[in-house]
Amino acid sequence: MALERSDVEKIAHLARLGLKDADLPRTTDALNSILGLVDQMQAVNTDGIAPLAHPLEASQRLRPDQVTEHNQREAYQAVAPATESGLYLVPKVIE
Repeated sequence: MALERSDVEKIAHLARLGLKDADLPRTTDALNSILGLVDQMQAVNTDGIAPLAHPLEASQRLRPDQVTEHNQREAYQAVAPATESGLYLVPKVIE
């Protein structure tokens, strides 16, 4: 399916694109090449091929669940203005 200049003008109007007359031939060629690529992809025989939900359908490698950092809560809260039972105390914002 090849687009003509009038088709591209209609598409540009519907998409609210302000194409200049000088841009119409280049835009027409670009859209025709895109549609040609779609036609090529639709012509590929895909019989017997199961569709994929994601191109990388593989199990994710998981790292071991190990503690790698030491608890530094007391060191972090030592510089805080106010803490209580391991929590930061902040002023009331909402009444």
